[in-house]
This record gives sequence, C-alpha cells and structure tokens, in this order.
Amino acid sequence: MRLTTKGRFAVTALLDLAMQQSSRPITLADISQRQKISLSYLEQLFAKLRQSELVESVRGPGGGYCLAKDLSQVSVADIILAVDEPIDATQCGGKENCHNEGKCMTHDLWAKLNDLILDYLGAVTLKELVDNQQNDLEEDHIEEDHVPIFDMRRTTVA
Repeated sequence: MRLTTKGRFAVTALLDLAMQQSSRPITLADISQRQKISLSYLEQLFAKLRQSELVESVRGPGGGYCLAKDLSQVSVADIILAVDEPIDATQCGGKENCHNEGKCMTHDLWAKLNDLILDYLGAVTLKELVDNQQNDLEEDHIEEDHVPIFDMRRTTVA
C-alpha cells in the first residue's frame, strides 16, 4: 500500500480544520498558510471532501469550511477514501488478475494487509487525532514555562 500526498494532505487539512474549529468557518488560505499546502491543491481536496459530505462550505464574507460531522464520526479511512485514495497493497486492485490473468501466489497476503490497514484507519477518528494534538500542545506548553539558565561565566565576548 502506498499512501500518496493526496491522502496525507487531506488528513492533515481536516485535522487542522478540526483543531481550529470554532463558531466561524475556516478558510483554505488559513489552512494553506499553517500547513504549507498549496491553496489550489486544498481547493481540489476540499471539493472531494465536500462531495463526500465530510465538510460544508460557507460562502461570502467570513466564509470558509466547517466539518459536516462530529469529530468522533469521521475516521481517517473516510478522509482518505473521500479523496479517491485507494487503500490497496495488491498489484491488481483486488481483481485477482495479477499473474497471467490469475491470482498471484501472494495475493491473499496483500488482500489481508488491505483489510488490516482499512480496519486500523477506520478505527482512528478525527476526535482521537485532535485529542492527541492537544495533549502534545499541553506538554509543549509546560516545557515552555521553564526558563533555561545560562552560565554567563563561560561565554566569550568577541
């Protein structure tokens, strides 16, 4: 299985949207700036995410995007599949024609891997990712409260 930039960026962008979620919609320009993802690429991804009803768009001044579902109802698999990212480790796309129009010897191995990956990504929700990010930010904030002490006696002046 190869997860491409499309799937990675879609998950990152929706996580960013979920982290910024407030009473106002979030613009793609804001997500683009924070995550260093091309605005035009985000527009393409969000068109697909909107078609899959994972996000809603708000037009006009103060417009942007909001999540269409509760964080606990959106899985990573939902996001990846919404942007047409196949989760498939087989060479045949599951058609069982990988070796001389028949099933190759390792087809079942890769098909089982597909199932495991899809099950895992389906079990990870945006809520879980947001909670993990917030915990990381809280830990980072605690470390920022500590002021480093420098031994100025060993500093040379040029």
